[in-house]
Amino acid sequence: MRRGAIRYGGALGLGLLLGIGSALYLAGLWPGTKPLDFGDVDIGGWRSDFAIGSLAADPYTRARVARHGLLALAKSEAVYFTKATDDAGRPLTEECTYRLSGRAMPAQWWSITLYTAESLLPLNTDAALSIDQSSVGKAAAGWQAIVAPERPEAAEHWISSRNAGSFDLMLRLYVPDATLLADPQTVLEPPRIERLGCEGKGP
Repeated sequence: MRRGAIRYGGALGLGLLLGIGSALYLAGLWPGTKPLDFGDVDIGGWRSDFAIGSLAADPYTRARVARHGLLALAKSEAVYFTKATDDAGRPLTEECTYRLSGRAMPAQWWSITLYTAESLLPLNTDAALSIDQSSVGKAAAGWQAIVAPERPEAAEHWISSRNAGSFDLMLRLYVPDATLLADPQTVLEPPRIERLGCEGKGP
């Protein structure tokens, strides 16, 4: 009897731990989780969750949005993509310099912002944590920006990664085209992230 009670208590405790842990993870409350980790869209490593901002959003999705406070607009107003690695699959880090490049986006306006692993803006005073369509223009040949802890002299556009540690880049597409919402894999040509070098190392 006593042994059975102990087994029952152990199974109940394990079930509670697994249930609470999975709920925290799915709600984005587990340390290290990000709101788009559960996304259903992946284009060249840029991940998105098209349930965010839609009527299809479940309670866990809504909890992730509330927890991180970054993805609050309705899907018709904005969709979000994030990437934490370069084009070779290596984690983005403050120690390295990157070339970010792209072309026109299927939306009325777009921006790219750098966030730390904790989904916060890095603590620096460079006033250069993002670029957007108005800052780089609509050149048919595309645009480029450098992501680095210090601004290179030749860089026209720069995103500062100073004090960011490990970071990710978030692409916001405001008033996205209907074609993007219907078939993101075909329509979106996501920005490239090329690692140029790291402190004391080459590419």
